[in-house]
Amino acid sequence: MPRTKPVAALAMDERAAEAVLKPATRLRFGEVVNLAEPVLSDFTTQAARRVLPEVELLITGWGCPPLDAAVLARAPELRAVVHTAGSVRGHLTPACWARGIEVSTAAAANAVPVAEYTLAMILLANKQVLPAARAYRQRRARGELLLTDPLLGNHRRTVGILSASLIGRRVMALLRAHELRVLLYDPYVDEAEAAALGAVRTDLAELFAASDVVSVHTPLLPATRGLVSAELLALLRDGGTLINTARGAVVDQEALTQEVCGGRLRAVLDVTEPEVLPPGHPLWECENALITPHLAGSQGNELDRLAETALQEVRRWAAGEGFAHAVPPDGKELLA
Repeated sequence: MPRTKPVAALAMDERAAEAVLKPATRLRFGEVVNLAEPVLSDFTTQAARRVLPEVELLITGWGCPPLDAAVLARAPELRAVVHTAGSVRGHLTPACWARGIEVSTAAAANAVPVAEYTLAMILLANKQVLPAARAYRQRRARGELLLTDPLLGNHRRTVGILSASLIGRRVMALLRAHELRVLLYDPYVDEAEAAALGAVRTDLAELFAASDVVSVHTPLLPATRGLVSAELLALLRDGGTLINTARGAVVDQEALTQEVCGGRLRAVLDVTEPEVLPPGHPLWECENALITPHLAGSQGNELDRLAETALQEVRRWAAGEGFAHAVPPDGKELLA
């Protein structure tokens, strides 16, 4: 007899499902699993209560409700979760790990555009493109052609990477193509591994004191909240740049605001605390701050990469091959 396809369901915000899992992609999923309807954005609805008892696989995404013990009790056949985004901390609970549910995430795929954004911002920061463009717009004249400022340019400048996360590692890989010195702080990485990543392992204070640009890639945990403190920011050289694409609360934002609005430092912030700053916050009008709306991660056609990664993981799981991007229970807390 032919093997029956496993039953799967989408669990995420409906807008996320529409953006990431387009109709053609869902048809491809249907070749491997029986995809139940509708998209589950609330596990307490009648539709969810009808679908969950048969579901063996959940394909989750942004907006997925928590998979707590009560939900799992209504899903006795659930064996695996394939997440179409990065962190699983928002919807996977201890009950999932206690049950032994296999978990995969598209964090590696989502790391690609974040690393590309970071690389672009590092190069632009060292080239002082934004202040130069602002001055050019105000002058409407070119000014000096041969600038001799030794702190202008990307030749043999020093970049500090805070955390060898998936994104941090990819940023370091991209930096290899450039004549830059790379420092790394990560308490879980030794000197040999740092060297293999193309970086020199250092402590936090030295990272900030020696870097022209510091890029933050550490997850937000109780131990990392406010990690980038006023004392560390004070060590950055005058005119240095802090880039944050991780979580806003990793940085002491009040201290950063003082340094940036005071004109000593520059900042590129794709995340803040809170995620959208109050309308009157001084960073909005600060010339030394570039604030972007959490767009470094997958957007536009980059979302297709997430869908393709999830599809490949579903195929592997259905074939009994195991996940290529599995999240072990002891690694879940390190996902930003």
